[in-house]
Amino acid sequence: MFSFRGDAHKIYLKLKKAWNNEQSFQSVKEIHQVEQIQNFYLSIDSPALKKIYLSMIKEKNGSGIIPLLVSSGPWLLLLFSEQLHKFLFKEGSVLWVYFVLAYAFILTISVILHFHEKSWASVHIEIIQEILQERKEKSQVKS
Repeated sequence: MFSFRGDAHKIYLKLKKAWNNEQSFQSVKEIHQVEQIQNFYLSIDSPALKKIYLSMIKEKNGSGIIPLLVSSGPWLLLLFSEQLHKFLFKEGSVLWVYFVLAYAFILTISVILHFHEKSWASVHIEIIQEILQERKEKSQVKS
């Protein structure tokens, strides 16, 4: 099941396959993960859950180490550009190719990891918001 459409479409394809095979959606790993997260947060009292929610907001909106490294890396290289230039481009050397490939690879992996973590923080935030909202509505109905 290979697709360039992203994770949302891949989950859709897995759900569609489960539906066609008359399987429970619980058999889809991503759905099972979300259910585990929901069940865990449901077991936590509201005041603690609000603190966790705020921590998750901080995590999602925080700049974090990866964006800092991504943005500061080129500046660091610029500081040492003359020495780096002499080292990488000395007579007949192809070190610059390895350097560029390694830098591009590290940069790509860093950006992917950053957005992956940010998306998981969004999932946790949505789950916590939903639980807190349901609890608030239940307490208003009882009143």
